[in-house]
Amino acid sequence: MTFSVQVQRINAAAPAAGLGCQRQGRPAVLAGAPPHGAVPDYAAPYHRRAVGPNQCCSALVRSIDAPVAAVWSVVRRFDEPQAYKHFLKSCHVIDGDGHVGTVREVRVVSGLPANSSKERLEILDDERHVMSFSVVGGEHRLANYRSVTTLHAARGGAGTTVVESYVVDVPTGNTKEETCVFVDTIVNCNLQSLAQIAENMARNL
Repeated sequence: MTFSVQVQRINAAAPAAGLGCQRQGRPAVLAGAPPHGAVPDYAAPYHRRAVGPNQCCSALVRSIDAPVAAVWSVVRRFDEPQAYKHFLKSCHVIDGDGHVGTVREVRVVSGLPANSSKERLEILDDERHVMSFSVVGGEHRLANYRSVTTLHAARGGAGTTVVESYVVDVPTGNTKEETCVFVDTIVNCNLQSLAQIAENMARNL
């Protein structure tokens, strides 16, 4: 399916359809940055950001029954996001070698108001388990999108808390609420898939 990037209106209900995203077990959705205490002090600044008058932001928190090492091994693969982001059908690194500054181009499955996205790796911290990327081009409606994901040990190291926050421009013809609902649904699907993959990995260790 081909979408018009200029005129296609975001449908807040669209991402849930056809992506295998279930409503139960969804992460907590927080307005803006995570509240004090949700993440360690060293990680909180990664989720604080300036938000323009025509932008919206949100943060989602997910608990995963797998150690940080297992979850991070999936999240850190900037060259293979489709491993757990099921609305992506392919990814090609077009510049860089996997370090900060690397640029990838991802192709999106049909059913979403997008065809492709060009994304740059902004942060990849293997010690603190922080990853961030920004959208720098492509055929889509989520302009100036930037995402930060941090992982934190939970339950004495047996589990992981994942925090993913983002800021994005509100597309013409949509409200801030519609935009956040749309993006939150996609991120929710991603985190649900990530949890399933990491928990299966942990069970097979």
